[in-house]
Order: sequence, then structure tokens, then C-alpha cells
Amino acid sequence: MQPSIYDVHVNVPLTNISVAYMQSQDTFIAAKVFPNVPVLKASDVYFAWSRADFNRNEMQIRQAGRQSAGSGYNVSASGTYRAEVYALHHDIPDQVRANSDSVLNQDLAATQFVTNKALICRENIFMQKYFTTGIWNNQVTGVTSSPSGAQFLKWSQSGSTPIETVRQAITSVQGTTGMRPNKLVISQAVYDVLVDHPEMIDRVKYGQTWGQGAATVNAEAMAALWGLDEVLIAGAIQNTGAEEGSYAADATAEVSSFIAGNNALLVYAAPAPALMTPSAGYTFSWTGYFGAGPMGSRIKRFRMDPEASDRVEIEMAFDMEVIGADLGYFFSAAI
Repeated sequence: MQPSIYDVHVNVPLTNISVAYMQSQDTFIAAKVFPNVPVLKASDVYFAWSRADFNRNEMQIRQAGRQSAGSGYNVSASGTYRAEVYALHHDIPDQVRANSDSVLNQDLAATQFVTNKALICRENIFMQKYFTTGIWNNQVTGVTSSPSGAQFLKWSQSGSTPIETVRQAITSVQGTTGMRPNKLVISQAVYDVLVDHPEMIDRVKYGQTWGQGAATVNAEAMAALWGLDEVLIAGAIQNTGAEEGSYAADATAEVSSFIAGNNALLVYAAPAPALMTPSAGYTFSWTGYFGAGPMGSRIKRFRMDPEASDRVEIEMAFDMEVIGADLGYFFSAAI
């Protein structure tokens, strides 16, 4: 009897591959929508100028030898932020490090692990702060038929008109505030419906509105159709299943889904933070926190002698605030 191919080789870990489900940072949109404001203190106030005062027509004819008509504006210092510190660590015990195969870079794995967790945390906070009902002055809900009032026909329904619906929302915000929205955030599920929507396809085929000979509906084409600076696709996922303690058990208990759900958000976002510059939202990042970067984050590795381990720890210190609730338009249950 001859030995089989499995008898003459002992399996060892491959040094050129390993499998880790690290999400692409492109799928996270929390840091891409609103301007980032570096702040030196964990909490503070900011000024808000009266929109009504700035948009009122008060000029009058000036008679010879008379003073010009006078006017003024109100300003409020009631706006506040509070940059909370979010943190997570992963420990690498000495025994694990000493017994690890060379293919397992424990420090790199720990860094990627906590970074991915931090991005998921930040994305969730964005959704809670901005991407839900009851936040914005303008809000409509998708229905499957006969929309009325603050409703629209879901974009997954036959006969729906996403181009007109979004354009009307853009004009509505501009008509109220004077600022024309420039960004649309849509979930991955909504994007997947829109790329196959007959109305979208009809506009881009034959290169009528997007490039020469373009035949694909994508985020850039959508932005061009609506006259927006950017369409952002929220494609990050999270697992809400409990940790079970083993690879196989965790896989069985996994409950993964898109963080953004089936919604869409239209906003005016300032190109950059500045004085007297309106924006639907701002992210306040506590850069004054020792060692923090521009987004209020820092990552450290330090020794935990009592545990005989090295600790890799990430922190993010930030707050996300609605600055102008009238500068957003939320589409709930878009599909």
C-alpha cells in the first residue's frame, strides 16, 4: 500500500494568505458628509446667526441729506457640543505572542481589529445623530402606493420618480434657507435600487447627461443628474450577534446587516468650517486631547505587566451636531 499525498505532508499555516474580514474604509461615510471642526476643549459653545434677519429686504430709498435706513441681526450662543471619548482595546498575551506562527502578525491584527471597531462605532453615531426620523425640519416617508402629505412613492415601486422627488426636495430647502443642498447620502440598499431604476437608466443612456457614451448609472452620474457635489453610499455593515467565544459559534450567532438601513439624507454641507458659514451639521473633533490627530483619534500600544500582555488601544474624541435642521431633508423608508 502506497502512502497518500496527505501522509507525506504535514499542514502548516500558509505564509502568503490569511482571512480577515476587514471592511473597506470607502464603505464608511461618517467622516465624509459634514466638515470636521478641530477643537481644543472637550465642550464649548458656538454662535448661530439669525437666518431670518439675513434674508429680510430692508433697504429703502435714501433722501438727500438723510441717513440710510438701519437694520441689525440677532445672534445666539446657545449652540453647544460635547466631545465624548470612545475607546476600545485588544490585549496580546505574552504566551499567545510567543506561540504564534510567523504568519500571524499580532500587532498588525490588533491594530486593524480595533480600527475597524472604531469605524463601526463612528458610523453608528452618525446614523443616530443624522440618519433617522425626528432630526430634520424636512422629512418624508416612503409608501407603496398613493402618497399624500409628507409621503412619497418608494423608489422600489413601479412609477416612482426619484429624480423629481430629490430635485423638489433640493429646491424646497433652497426656497426656505437660500442654500441649495449639495450632498445626498444613501444606503447601499437604496443605491442598488436606484442604479437599476428605469428613470435613472433613461437619463444616462446614450450619454445624454453623463459623459460621452456613458451607459452606467453610478454615484457620479446621480450627482450630475441632481446637480449635487456628491452622492455618498453608506455601505458599512455590523454584526449585532453576541460573542460566543469560538470561531464556529460566533459564525452561527452572527447577525450582520447594513448600518444605514433603507433611508436617504439630502443636506447642505459647508465645503469647510468657517465663521458665519451655515451647514446642516458639523463634527467637532477634540484635537486638544493629548496625542489626538485631526479627527480626534489616537492609537497606542503599551505594556500591561500584571496581565503579562501588550495592549493595543484606540480612542476617538468627537461630537456630531445638527447645526441647521432646516438644511437637511430626510427620506425615511426610501425603498
